[in-house]
Amino acid sequence: MSDHITLVGNIVGDPEERATRGGDPIAAFRLAVSERRFDRERGQWIDGHTNYYAVSVFGELGRNALASLHKGERVIVAGRLRLREWETDAKRGVSADVTADAVGHDLRWGVSAFRRPERSPGDGATTPEGRSAAETASDADAWAVPGEEPAGLGDTSSVTEARGGGSDSTLVEVGDATPF
Repeated sequence: MSDHITLVGNIVGDPEERATRGGDPIAAFRLAVSERRFDRERGQWIDGHTNYYAVSVFGELGRNALASLHKGERVIVAGRLRLREWETDAKRGVSADVTADAVGHDLRWGVSAFRRPERSPGDGATTPEGRSAAETASDADAWAVPGEEPAGLGDTSSVTEARGGGSDSTLVEVGDATPF
């Protein structure tokens, strides 16, 4: 049995690329999670204790993490926690290891841009639904193509410039679809 945990912290060093015995990619990095609170008497933020976690990210998620994450970035990691006791000739201790199920940037501290990694149809990659990259590419809709109108929208007046850039920085508004 493993404990599920969500952590918010800073990456201590650039993620390292490792591999399983079968050759599948692993991204490995250390995450520093600090307690921080506001001291009203002093009127300032005070840093508390820092815990360090060894994070391992496997497979396609690991490949994407290697391409996206860098030292010093603030991230959110959700995964399975395992405490491991270790001992050397000089000392002994406990290591907190996390196998990540999801990783992303903490958008409170900056902006991030999502993009799908480019894959060739023959690389054997599959989607979470079990579809091959070739199947996904063959029926790709216009949402994935910058500058083209999404299928079925019909009215291009709802397309607005998000940042004043080129065609890859457009925002498509689809009416009031807010569920609340």
